[in-house]
Amino acid sequence: MRPLNYLTIVLLCVTLGVPISGAAKSLSGAYLAARQADAERDYRISEQYYTRALRQDPNNPALMEYLIMAHISLGQFAAASPVAQRLDAQQVDSQLVNMMQIATGAAQGQYDDILLRIDQGKGIGALIDSLLVAWAITGQGKMSDALAAFDSVAEKQGVEAFARYHKALALAHAGDFESAAEIFEQTVDAGIRLTRRGVIAQIQVLSQLDLGDQAIAVLDRSFGASLDPEISNLRQRLSADETLDFSIVRTPREGLAEVFYSIANILSADAEPDYTLFYTRIAEYLRPDHLDAVLFSASLLEQLEQFELASQNYTKIPTSAPAFHNAELGRADTLRRSGNFDAAIEVLEQLARTHTDLPIVHSTLGDTLRREQMFARAVEAYDRAIALYGGVARSPWFILYARGISHERLGHWPESEADLRAALKLNPDQPQVMNYLAYSLVEKKVNLQEALSLIKRAVALQPQSGYIVDSLGWVLFRLGQYTKAVAHMERATELMPVDPIVNDHLGDVYWSVGRRLEAEFQWNRALSFKPEEKEATRIRRKLEVGLDQVLSEEGAPPLELVQDDG
Repeated sequence: MRPLNYLTIVLLCVTLGVPISGAAKSLSGAYLAARQADAERDYRISEQYYTRALRQDPNNPALMEYLIMAHISLGQFAAASPVAQRLDAQQVDSQLVNMMQIATGAAQGQYDDILLRIDQGKGIGALIDSLLVAWAITGQGKMSDALAAFDSVAEKQGVEAFARYHKALALAHAGDFESAAEIFEQTVDAGIRLTRRGVIAQIQVLSQLDLGDQAIAVLDRSFGASLDPEISNLRQRLSADETLDFSIVRTPREGLAEVFYSIANILSADAEPDYTLFYTRIAEYLRPDHLDAVLFSASLLEQLEQFELASQNYTKIPTSAPAFHNAELGRADTLRRSGNFDAAIEVLEQLARTHTDLPIVHSTLGDTLRREQMFARAVEAYDRAIALYGGVARSPWFILYARGISHERLGHWPESEADLRAALKLNPDQPQVMNYLAYSLVEKKVNLQEALSLIKRAVALQPQSGYIVDSLGWVLFRLGQYTKAVAHMERATELMPVDPIVNDHLGDVYWSVGRRLEAEFQWNRALSFKPEEKEATRIRRKLEVGLDQVLSEEGAPPLELVQDDG
């Protein structure tokens, strides 16, 4: 467990007049440390210091609530439960306490307590409470009353489809697959798109009704020619006339878990990830084998830059699960983002050996190798991905674009150009591809007018992209239209003020129009942003002898102004 930045604690203590000596051990010091950890989303440190503070002030409701937050974020429900009970006994109005008490009741099958709590106004929120009530009544064995409760939720504007989806799950869990299938069909007929999990629920229901052909049709309509292992496995089993178990919700407790998971999906569009995490963690707690919730929590932790916690969640996915490759891709991403590039590559290479038929595994390996400038190995990985997709014409444009970049960095220009043009054929209005192709043509000093046309289109599509605006200025510079280039290069530096390449380019453009002092200023500025050594050496040489002399030493043609009207 890493220590909290001591300087931060000192500054907080000085600001608030707290004695620095023994700050981390005092109540105020522990509280300050915990609050700083909260700001950094460092839940382990937060939990440590709130626990320490609460020992010194055991009845402080704010400290208890903060500690519950930390425990839930870490998935520590056994530790959170007694704290929530203590705070609940104080009659504190807390949504978080209500969430914990309801989750604990669901885990223990105390459906009467859940209903009583919500009836007393100790719920979480209007929509989730109404669904929790319906599932709790289901847990009481009162199916008719539960269905009426689901129907009551469906009467509320904007949540009809959501409520009917849960009603279908409740019906299916009770064995009434005909009624569940009817709800799914009505939902689709109304033009409402089911989630991936919803489609799988519909497929399982149809399979239970011996409607395997209809299930395959739904699967193909929803996922197309997906190479996803779970979808492929479902299709194979249905094609073999196997009856699929209904596994989305098997018990009322799992229904309650599904409510928290469903609400998390709604929240993820607008709420902060740390708040959404409370809901996915509760879904995990109520149903540890809810792999979608496990992956959801991991992705939220990644967003919060809690990479170690995210990685731990990814490792919860068993190797036998169809989602295992997604978990390993996620784990590799957490390793890469935390700076452990070798470990990330190792995870992806192992996955490429065990999941050889998944193009996304090879393309992700290619992306990681490319970021580490291992371009030859990246090309090999992209080659495998493209072959699995069925060739260039059937591959996603981005893989061709990425392979084209790798070829270009290796000096394989014919191969690079072919990939970039193939990517542009698949996605004619892709500004990134236009930019890279145009910039490369400029650097190769070929087809400059085509490059200018491409980059103008790219700028029109993404006028706020500093890289693309820089490319436009650079094309104009290469064409000898120096005066026109100035405005675009200045705009590029406004958009990307600390990029060494963009500032270096502006220096060259200033030099070309006779603004020598400003050119030298930009070159010095570019050096301050730590360019790669090759570029830095060239910039230092320009500062010594000027751009004209450097071009002469490189055997390049001298600067030659053309008419700016072309």
